[in-house]
Amino acid sequence: MSTSTPRPKTIAILTGGGDVPGLNPAIYTLTTRALREGFRVIGIKNGWKGAMSIDPTKDFEFQDYCIELDENIALVAAHSGSTFLHSSRVNPDKVPLADVPSHLTDRYTLPVNDLTEAVIENLRFLEVDYLVPIGGDDSLTFAARLHKQGIKLIGIPKTMDGDVPGTEYCIGFSTCVTRTIELTQAIRSSAGANERLMVIEVFGKNAGFSALLPTVGGAANHCVIPEHPFDIERLTQLMVESHHNSLEKYAVVMVSEGASFEGMQSHYPGQSIGELVSQELKHRSAKYNNGREINVINQKLGYLVRSGHPDALDSIVPTAYANLALDLIRKDMHGRMVCIRDGQYTHIAINQVFRGDGQMTKKKVDVDKFYDTQHYRPKYDYIVGEPMLILTRD
Repeated sequence: MSTSTPRPKTIAILTGGGDVPGLNPAIYTLTTRALREGFRVIGIKNGWKGAMSIDPTKDFEFQDYCIELDENIALVAAHSGSTFLHSSRVNPDKVPLADVPSHLTDRYTLPVNDLTEAVIENLRFLEVDYLVPIGGDDSLTFAARLHKQGIKLIGIPKTMDGDVPGTEYCIGFSTCVTRTIELTQAIRSSAGANERLMVIEVFGKNAGFSALLPTVGGAANHCVIPEHPFDIERLTQLMVESHHNSLEKYAVVMVSEGASFEGMQSHYPGQSIGELVSQELKHRSAKYNNGREINVINQKLGYLVRSGHPDALDSIVPTAYANLALDLIRKDMHGRMVCIRDGQYTHIAINQVFRGDGQMTKKKVDVDKFYDTQHYRPKYDYIVGEPMLILTRD
């Protein structure tokens, strides 16, 4: 009587949302250790878009959106930035008809379609035992929905904005802050040489961590964040005062992309917040500068802070997160999100970070505790017991 060898357990990895440095180290670590411990590892390309676009009528080797991972493939990208599995911002439960994969157009015909069942079917087709999605709020929100419908998974938090709830650290955040400080320190020489005000616009649509932390690190005199609408007249006054008090006659404000001031859209519809603040500062500065306008440098850092190689923290933490994820898988624990809480690596139930309506809670800067609303800058009067990065606890 012949006995068949049981198939190895299969782990699938995907990265969703915006790319950040540190994703490849996480993929590499999880892949190499899992292979050495007897697992099969599949990489799903293009995040949730790939998960919904796999075609079960084709053999695995002819699929466009998944790949069998081995140590050599993972090693190629181990120490580089971004994600060699590529990413997307697709949410499978809200897919416009034009984006429905061609082999599913006879099945999904509404203007907006829910392809969750197609994703589940594709994971079963791939014989995935455990899914490891690495992403931010949108990616992990959909992951939690999949777990509720029976998919075993371990989430890994990633976002350069640092705003995934339930954790004090998300992959990509340290490199974002490091790069923001470095680039601002470089640009400030031009502001000083020309005695200008400088507006640095950074990512942070819903939370101001990526503006506040660089300001803590000395990159700017002031910062404005989404959590607290600001008074543009007051900001102008503060910036001109900082300009006058500077030996080199310049001042810097860090502006989150989600920051706002009263009436801004009615004045300048369609422009970015950095552009709006720059125009207003120049126009209003004369009031505080003996009738003379002060010219403004406006710089949007954009993808410069999310590209390239990870810094030290974004090389170490993704490695630890990947190892922790595999530890949980080996214990057949699932529906968890790996995280850092109280400075220690741990994990929580993935549904803990969601509201009753199934949407992820919003992690925001504690304005009362950490933001000086009179001077538009960080405050940290007493930080005993706070996390290493000070402002990042829920």
